[in-house]
Amino acid sequence: MALSQVDAPIYEALRKFRRMRVVPFDVPGHKRGRGNMELTEFLGEDCMNVDVNSMKPLDNLCHPVSVIKDAEELAAMAFGAANAFFMVGGTTSAVQAMIMYACKSGDKIIMPRNVHRSAINALILCDATPVYVNPDVNHQLGISLGMSVSQVEQAIRENPDAKAIMVNNPTYYGICSDLKRITELAHAHGMLVLVDEAHGTHFYFGENFPISAMAAGADIASASMHKSGGSLTQSSFLLMGERINADYMRQVVNLTQTTSASYLLLSSLDISRKRLALSGSVIFEKTVEMAEYAREEINAVGGFYAFSKELVNGDSVYDFDVSKLSVHTLPVGLAGIEVYDLLRDEYDIQIEFGDIGNILAYVSVGDRKRDIERLISALSEIKRRFGRSGAGMLTQEYIDPIVAETPRRAFYAEKKALPLKESAGHVCSEFVMCYPPGIPILAPGELITEEIVEYIEYAKAKGCQMTGTEDINMERINVLA
Repeated sequence: MALSQVDAPIYEALRKFRRMRVVPFDVPGHKRGRGNMELTEFLGEDCMNVDVNSMKPLDNLCHPVSVIKDAEELAAMAFGAANAFFMVGGTTSAVQAMIMYACKSGDKIIMPRNVHRSAINALILCDATPVYVNPDVNHQLGISLGMSVSQVEQAIRENPDAKAIMVNNPTYYGICSDLKRITELAHAHGMLVLVDEAHGTHFYFGENFPISAMAAGADIASASMHKSGGSLTQSSFLLMGERINADYMRQVVNLTQTTSASYLLLSSLDISRKRLALSGSVIFEKTVEMAEYAREEINAVGGFYAFSKELVNGDSVYDFDVSKLSVHTLPVGLAGIEVYDLLRDEYDIQIEFGDIGNILAYVSVGDRKRDIERLISALSEIKRRFGRSGAGMLTQEYIDPIVAETPRRAFYAEKKALPLKESAGHVCSEFVMCYPPGIPILAPGELITEEIVEYIEYAKAKGCQMTGTEDINMERINVLA
């Protein structure tokens, strides 16, 4: 019988398996929860009963031939892809797989520098050489924008031997490059197009969103279903176009993905794909309505600036994702991270992230109107109670890197630890970033400058969660010896 989007093969197989009452002499060792009652009481029997191992009735993610294969075919149809793989290592594993597919040791890849750390980690693993396109910056907001077509054209002219171009669609803040034009340029020069759509799953199912990777003709995309798609944390899709050898891609994925895939994650992907395929247009229409209402009300508060499509310039901001509630905070005299902390500590509101100048409140169909009202009221009170002059606030968020060595060689090179204050002029051999959003301030192989040291110290003082260094307190940093 032909598959349709009302089907959920993995979910249906698990329901059937649960009715079979199979006696388990395999892993996991909790044996349907009986061996760990405290965990079972916390998560529930229904959850523990389907935390099972790969077996014939349930297929195997490393080599799917039945229900997982069917579920992946349905996902490919829903996303308009030639093939789709279920990923249980998050979009990190999907990003790494697509880079490792496109690039071997010594190959070049063109990418914006404001990529997620997972992309640079992939360069360390496969020893590819990045050709960074330093995106334009909106200095008012202190955020990096998309790649302009002219920047990509220049990078192609200077690096005609590059194997691929990577694009963020959208950035964390909702900004999109001209993905279709960049894809056409890349293909005209024999390059693959890889798209990090960690924050763009809804582009495939909603109306009037920026173009999706598959619709733009891109070759591979990573889609974080657990972000805007409603699946469980750590579950994502890897989407492929016609030019991609899916059988080889499976081998690449299996280099790093677990052989013990969680059926909780797999079933959540299956059910969420069904839900979006059948109702995504209505779901995301409601999401946009809430985001637009919140944006209008926050801007009416004054001081805060919830930005949107007015940023579109047809190039480095080719389009904007209106479901993103990104808010600039510096005019009220508060860093984004300070507003983030106040919302959590004073108002019990947890937003996605705060950086030096902005916050992001992730709006989804799971939100309620009263939750939106509570956020608006809290921001109004924060302005009244904690607002001050914006004089003296650091505004620069993105700093162009100076690449002195490839990420892999810098990461594995002999190194020494220096106090952060003494590190300027040396080449970094590890990551430094605020997480979220996980975009490196420094990556292995980049020159540490006085400006970067000042930025890191300022971010630490404001309370940003700094990660990536061996020194958990980030007082010392590893540099090339």
